Amino acid sequence: ISFSAIDSALSALKNCQSYINSGMDVATQVALDLVESSNDEEDINNMEKVMLEYATMDRELNNYIKAFEETINQVKEERPENFPDLENLAQEKFLEMQSQNSDSDLQRNEKYMYFKDQLKEMKKQYHGSGTIEQIDEDIAVTQSQMNFICPITQMTMKRPVRNKVCGHVYEEDAILEIIQTQKQKKKIVRCPKMGCSHVDVKKSDLVPDEILKRLLDSQKKQ
Repeated sequence: ISFSAIDSALSALKNCQSYINSGMDVATQVALDLVESSNDEEDINNMEKVMLEYATMDRELNNYIKAFEETINQVKEERPENFPDLENLAQEKFLEMQSQNSDSDLQRNEKYMYFKDQLKEMKKQYHGSGTIEQIDEDIAVTQSQMNFICPITQMTMKRPVRNKVCGHVYEEDAILEIIQTQKQKKKIVRCPKMGCSHVDVKKSDLVPDEILKRLLDSQKKQ
């Protein structure tokens, strides 16, 4: 059997993950559109179910890939005289991983967490809330999001990304350029927002700020 053929098959499976990620991105956009246009709870809940289905597929695909990778590495290390049935070995590992699954795994899916976070912020922006405490929180969120100026370029942002660690927002191209430049110098990146104490900004910390992007687009139209 050719290990290169197996590696090629695993690479193809990993490509499937990009389709799952794209599907989750589309589902998030549709849910935000629903909040903005109609706030139909049933339709929004349906989109959340879609996100959980995608998260389930992503988990199963990850487990399958991991099971095969562990099996191949094990065989390469042990080098048995009689070549084992890789498919059966991988299937056993896969079933063992699947038996340890729980609903909380899906709740921790990064794109699902992003979906919930953006949905919550979108509802605050477009539909307000009932209590004084929540209204005060809404005002604070609105005021923070109305700051459209990037702390790096000092210009109005076009593609804002939010730092998951400290919550500050930057123009995507500007922060990525800083991260890349500092990486070449083998230096860490301090958050460019004045007064922020976060000193190790990573590309993996950045997520698109869909709410701010929509506010920016709305302002342009006006």
